[in-house]
Amino acid sequence: MYEVSGKRNISLRGAIIGAVCLVVASFIGGYLFAGSPLTSRTSIPLSQSAGPPPDVDFSPVWKAWAVIDEKFVPASVASSTPIATSTAERNQKRVWGMIEGLAASLDDPYTFFLPPSEAEQFNSDMSGSFEGVGMEIAVRDKILTVVSPLKGTPAERAGIKSGDLILKIDGVSTEGMDVGKAVQRIRGPRGSVVTLVILREGWNAEREIKVTREVINVPIITTTARPDGVYVIAVATFTSTAPDLFRNALRQFVESGYTSLVLDLRGNPGGYLGAAVDMASWFLPLGKVVVTEDYAGHATNVVHRSLGYDVFNKNLKMVILVDRGSASASEILADALHAHGIAKLVGTNTFGKGSVQELVEITPDTALKITVARWVGPDGVHIPQEGIKPDVEVQITEEEAKADKDPQMDKAVEILRAM
Repeated sequence: MYEVSGKRNISLRGAIIGAVCLVVASFIGGYLFAGSPLTSRTSIPLSQSAGPPPDVDFSPVWKAWAVIDEKFVPASVASSTPIATSTAERNQKRVWGMIEGLAASLDDPYTFFLPPSEAEQFNSDMSGSFEGVGMEIAVRDKILTVVSPLKGTPAERAGIKSGDLILKIDGVSTEGMDVGKAVQRIRGPRGSVVTLVILREGWNAEREIKVTREVINVPIITTTARPDGVYVIAVATFTSTAPDLFRNALRQFVESGYTSLVLDLRGNPGGYLGAAVDMASWFLPLGKVVVTEDYAGHATNVVHRSLGYDVFNKNLKMVILVDRGSASASEILADALHAHGIAKLVGTNTFGKGSVQELVEITPDTALKITVARWVGPDGVHIPQEGIKPDVEVQITEEEAKADKDPQMDKAVEILRAM
């Protein structure tokens, strides 16, 4: 049935984070913060003797620092608690705040500073087990936005949808709030409740949704052999373990004897670039372009090519399901297989996470997650901000969702039967 080669080993080869980013981390949290083995092998060279730029006047910074030391008095007793910390701790907190402000000045929702607690949290989040409500978030058009609730999580059960705007978290406005701060507020001990004020397209007014936090164990890969002869592989996120799990899922698909495959990337916010490249390599010949990192002249562009596992022949019929919750690495994989004629896309426009983030260590326990490049597909086109448009657009209404109907899957099956 298939040309199955002996090339079966999958390993994580890239560490650039292609996830929408940051918040994923915690609850899941939001957008994959780029985590520990997160230094990219294509990282832009940094100065070995970092210091103040010669053409920048830093005297206002030090004057402000001195004024704070000499004059600051907390406005209330409650806010004076931090003063009880040591001078060294207070000064360190100021330094972290300065770096946060520096990152915020770029006005890029995917660039931000990870102080010790957030950097540590990201490292644990990339394992696939999280504590929180189970959704990915990002700042889009300066508004905190849900990329996707993860399947089977408290967020999904509470009715949160991709594209929802989060206006308040436990009564605190999210206006001007970055993803990291939002994650900190949404996270909390399991069993506790977080109250979100949500606005959704089609609603006449905002609504309050309460979500009970849990320990989230993400089912990274799930498989279903449908009785109608269609095999479904759903990928929830691109963690470090995803390539091996995907290899096993493909083995099950081959052993099933089926020739029709649905790859379900709906609600998948992304993750490791290397995982997406490895997954694409099962369907593409050696050397075919999967995606290019465009560094806009700051560094040499990097082309990521198929590793050439390429185990399927033309008997394979394939459809990829995407939606507004499909972001970053999901878009890269879907775009690559679509551009090379391997699969048709069904669903709605993807999220439009067309940029590359790198985690740069600032100190041993802090990091700067920074946008360093843009994604370019095999066809030479940047992933658009409005997302990748599917071949066949199919919406799911709230009524259909409540009735457990899936017209997107139905359309995918219909297309496969007609191939």
